[in-house]
Order: sequence, then structure tokens, then C-alpha cells
Amino acid sequence: MIKQTKKNLIYYQFQCFPRNVIDHGLFTRLGGVSPSPYGSLNVGGTTGDTKENIVENRRRMFAVFERKVDTIYDSWQVHGNRVVYVTAPRPLNGKHEPADIIITDSPRITLFMRFADCVPILLFDEKKKIIALVHSGWQGTVSRAVQAGLKFMIYELGSKPENIFAGIGPSIGPDHYEVGDNVCEEVEKSLNEFKSKILFFHQKKYFLDLWLANKLLIEQAGITKIEMANLCTICNLDEWFSYRAEGKKSGRFGVLMGLR
Repeated sequence: MIKQTKKNLIYYQFQCFPRNVIDHGLFTRLGGVSPSPYGSLNVGGTTGDTKENIVENRRRMFAVFERKVDTIYDSWQVHGNRVVYVTAPRPLNGKHEPADIIITDSPRITLFMRFADCVPILLFDEKKKIIALVHSGWQGTVSRAVQAGLKFMIYELGSKPENIFAGIGPSIGPDHYEVGDNVCEEVEKSLNEFKSKILFFHQKKYFLDLWLANKLLIEQAGITKIEMANLCTICNLDEWFSYRAEGKKSGRFGVLMGLR
């Protein structure tokens, strides 16, 4: 990944995505207007931060790429595998559709999601000019959310696996993601072929590697062009929000993606 600074905001970009074709940014928590404990570029509306702060922080992110906020399409992220194919922006006062995968091929739309430990996954078809944003926590991972997005791109929109690039963004790292028996059972039931690689036992505790799990799911769908951030939100609290480390008052960092 490449670390960028513009308009006093710090964000990261994947090297594999052509910046002359798509705008994309995984924004750190720095450069916003929200006070502690949401300091400072929080875009999470369920945190206790004010709507005014969240709206201003979001505006600043869009301004980095000179994109208008009214081009936004963001969803109600529900930890599932539902796909929404988007042909028009979401009205700013309109309701949020429940979905954890949003896809578009329209340059009139800016895809936007919020994160604080779950895995942001960005997908781009360089030939058909299709983009997708995926929100994948443990529930999204065991329900194969990223594969749901890839299958839609391939079978519904005509993408070919060899033309798709994937970026796996900052999220909770394997050394910090302790999970309970319920998660272990879901992994064994839904991702049994990967269990020995993604679930490990250390000091009488189970840990889940969401990075590798999603990489394996992407590879299983036939995608080979994969870039991984390998940035742990808990290890880097100076730049990222972490629900696991900071609790219910943790902010959310924003990820946006749009075709030029």
C-alpha cells in the first residue's frame, strides 16, 4: 500500500489499482473534527458522535478526490453476504439498503463504507470497469461475502477472474483476533477446507486470521491479483479505529471508491 497525505488527511491506496482510472482511499482516523474518543475523522453514525461532525468528516474525505458527497452510495452494513448492484447514488436523506457488498460500473457513483476491525475488501475489473466494496468481519467471512461479490461480478456482469484486482485493507490482525467456541464452530462448518490455515490455538485461546481467510476465498474464486495491507487496527491505534480495543465508543474509519 501507498501512504498518502492530501488536504491534511492521511489515507492509504493499493498499488495495484490504477489511479488514473479509479479514485480510492482507505482513510485513517486523522484530520477530522470529531473530539475524543472519536478523534478525529470518525464517520460512524452509531458511535455517539454528532451528525454534524460525521457529515463534515465525510465531506473532507470526498474533497480529497474532488468528488461530490451527493454521489455517495453507502449501505446498512449488517454482517452478511447480500450484494447490491448500484446504478444511482443513494439520496442523502434516503434509507440505507442492508448489504455488505456494493457494486457499480457507473462513474456517477462513489461507493462508501465504514470500518473498525472488520476487513475492507476492494475489487476492480480493469476491462469492464466494475468496482466493488466488501465489508467482511467474521460473520461475513464465514458466509463468504467476498465470493458473493465476485460471483455477481463474474456471472451477472460478465467479469473474468483474470481481469479482477483485489485489495485487502487494514483490519484486526490474526495475533489479536481471539474468538470463542461459537466462531470456531462456524469456521468448521462453513470454511472447513481452510480451517487448519486460518484458525490457530495459542496459550489456551483460539485466534482467527481474517486476512488469510479472505485471501483464500478470493483465490478460490480464481483471482490471483491480490494485494494485502497487512495493517492491524489494534497494533496501529494512532491511525485506525478498533472496536475490539476501544469498545462501543470506537469511531469508524471510512473507505471510498469511485470510477473516474
